Amino acid sequence: MPTLLQERGFRFFFYSNEHLPKHIHVIGKSGEVKIELNSLTLIHNFNMKKKDLKVVLEIVTQNRFFFLRKWDEYQNK
Repeated sequence: MPTLLQERGFRFFFYSNEHLPKHIHVIGKSGEVKIELNSLTLIHNFNMKKKDLKVVLEIVTQNRFFFLRKWDEYQNK
């Protein structure tokens, strides 16, 4: 389960055996979310507060291409 980024109390990662669509998991103190990387769509929200979700979406937006590149590198080994 590679951690790609830790920022502002959130851990951004994917699992080693992931599936499409390309997405990122994020865990923070208030819960966990899963965000689809191409469209920046929220796939699942497991109890994350709205204010934390807003911060997470900003970070994912800023790092989207980095996450996509890492996904491709890891999943295409």
